[in-house]
Amino acid sequence: MFKKMTSLLSIVAASFLFMTGAHADHHGMKKDIVDVAADNGSFNTLVAAVKAAGLVETLKGDGPFTVFAPTDEAFAKLPAGTVDMLLMPENKDKLVAILTYHVVPGKVMAADVVKLDSAATVEGQMVTIKVDGGSVMVDQANVVATDVAASNGVIHVIDAVLMPK
Repeated sequence: MFKKMTSLLSIVAASFLFMTGAHADHHGMKKDIVDVAADNGSFNTLVAAVKAAGLVETLKGDGPFTVFAPTDEAFAKLPAGTVDMLLMPENKDKLVAILTYHVVPGKVMAADVVKLDSAATVEGQMVTIKVDGGSVMVDQANVVATDVAASNGVIHVIDAVLMPK
């Protein structure tokens, strides 16, 4: 019970912290997906990977996009050296495939995600979606925060990096 409550509180806290960064900037415009992720501070690896893959302009585009965004801790779970290897210019195609596997075309809010059992990614393959009680999984990743608004879509925070088959 205590562990479940602690997990719930950490999700609520993460959502609150994330949402405070997602509101209007000083020009009155909402931030796009890249800016929201960059400003949050928990997605430094994801932002670096998006830059290395040359996807910044795409994810700053009109969209809308739904991004299942792995945290820095999610990237840290990968085998040692994996991130450094993926960030090398010669591995750009593989990095693009992995990152676009985290993106679903359209704006799919949490209320809609829980009604799905799969979704087509920009990469071309399907991610599986499982709902068990109050928890949602995308492939093998737990969704830990949902419906983080951006001007060109929505971000759902996940605790693992998704790998295309």
